[in-house]
Amino acid sequence: MIKLMLHYAPTLLLMTVVGLFSCKTSNPYGTKVKEPFQGSPYESNNRFFRATGKGVSAKDNIARGKADIAAKNQLAGQVNTNMRAVADQYLGQTENENAAEVADKFQSLVREVMNTNLADLRKIGEEKFIKDTQYTVFIAYEIKKSAMLRFMKKQARTDKKINQKQRALIEKIIDKELEEMEKGE
Repeated sequence: MIKLMLHYAPTLLLMTVVGLFSCKTSNPYGTKVKEPFQGSPYESNNRFFRATGKGVSAKDNIARGKADIAAKNQLAGQVNTNMRAVADQYLGQTENENAAEVADKFQSLVREVMNTNLADLRKIGEEKFIKDTQYTVFIAYEIKKSAMLRFMKKQARTDKKINQKQRALIEKIIDKELEEMEKGE
């Protein structure tokens, strides 16, 4: 019996070592899920606003609608936050007695643009899955920042609620941001 054990000892040792290294380590957070449209090609950068959405439903068109709305809401939030930061930064640098009023008009313009159109919106991906009777849809969109800024500038020119002085200041804000963007490209 001892002879038999000595004969198989190297094999048993090897199997034990392999077994120790091949067993999965448990993650305290659970299993990591890899969803479509993750990573830097789907994240906003200095040239694009990007967003993804996910929708789940028993009907594929409803799942798609949920994903579409989620992605567009995410984009709108990014654009609004970015434009608010741009306006605040610019107006903080200028000595304008109407700075608060211009900032308010600028934010109003951003909201109006977002409510009417997401300028130059492009779908960069869509994937649909079905499991049992549930559809899951993933959608990814992007907006070129320069196109969005040019669209806002055009909207400012046609907005009747903005006076000439405010319009000039808003256009100056947008032109400065476009210039910064072109330097980075």
